[in-house]
Amino acid sequence: GKPTLTMPRDFNLMFQTSVGAMSDASSTAYLRPETAQGIFINYKNALGTSRAKIPFGIAQIGKAFRNEITPRNFIFRSREFEQMEVEYFIPPGDDVWGDYHERWMKESKEFLLQVGLREDLMGWDVHEGDGLAHYARACTDITFRFPFGVQELMGIAARGNYDLTQHSEGSGKTLDYFDDATKEKYIPHVIEPSLGVDRLILALICSAYAEDEVGGEKRNFLKFHPSIAPVKVSVLPLVKNKEPLVKAARELFDTLKTRWNVSWDATGAIGRRYRRADEVGTPFCITVDFDTIEKDGAVTIRDRDSTEQIRLKIEEVIPYLSKQIDGY
Repeated sequence: GKPTLTMPRDFNLMFQTSVGAMSDASSTAYLRPETAQGIFINYKNALGTSRAKIPFGIAQIGKAFRNEITPRNFIFRSREFEQMEVEYFIPPGDDVWGDYHERWMKESKEFLLQVGLREDLMGWDVHEGDGLAHYARACTDITFRFPFGVQELMGIAARGNYDLTQHSEGSGKTLDYFDDATKEKYIPHVIEPSLGVDRLILALICSAYAEDEVGGEKRNFLKFHPSIAPVKVSVLPLVKNKEPLVKAARELFDTLKTRWNVSWDATGAIGRRYRRADEVGTPFCITVDFDTIEKDGAVTIRDRDSTEQIRLKIEEVIPYLSKQIDGY
């Protein structure tokens, strides 16, 4: 048959732009393909101004850009994405980095579980041989089983001192660290946990999706952990045409929104309003009714997951929600 391969061609995997009014070689710049290098460039400044002692870390979140040849696969091969990274600087030595790497693997998984990922959908992928970057001593990915297959979610890499060494050689500036305890001078090594924010949000949605039956009817809802639910509370006045009742509900709503993202829903039957809140993952609904303004000064708080309801005085609402949402 006919040849199917083209001749070799050069590809530019970084986005090129010009800075300034001139458009010559001196104005050429590139959008960052990862957030990490900004941390390494500022490492010396951070060290001097914070008076940090090794081991210490610098975290960053921001946009990264990669000129993918064939963008595809939804958010998994895109030219612009949000990235979170930590560069954790540690002492050198073959007997040192392994323990730090293991600790960051453990704590990274614990973080993902705390924000609501399902453990049964998570796995590990250890990079070995040709799958390991040339500068890395080790790299292990936390994977997630999405409905369309298993994908990398977060990587924890032991990068050695490659990055700081390259910046030091390229700039001619020393990036050594003097250890007061050991009286040694060295270029620190690095453990790097790296996480794609877009992937994490998708994994959270996949973990949160749930179905059950309430009152003989099928219910679809998002079981977000309260700490990361986009809307924490929905305030529901029982009726919308009784001014004292609506006023009490609005006052509670105004108080709650100074602390959390809160929604207001006064339209439709109370059951339908519960379902609307469930579908967007709101963990708590607060109903203000006639007893609130005529008898006990209390409101009904409904839990999204169990659908159980409790009655609390208005002054007890914020302490209760703070414990449930923020943990204190």
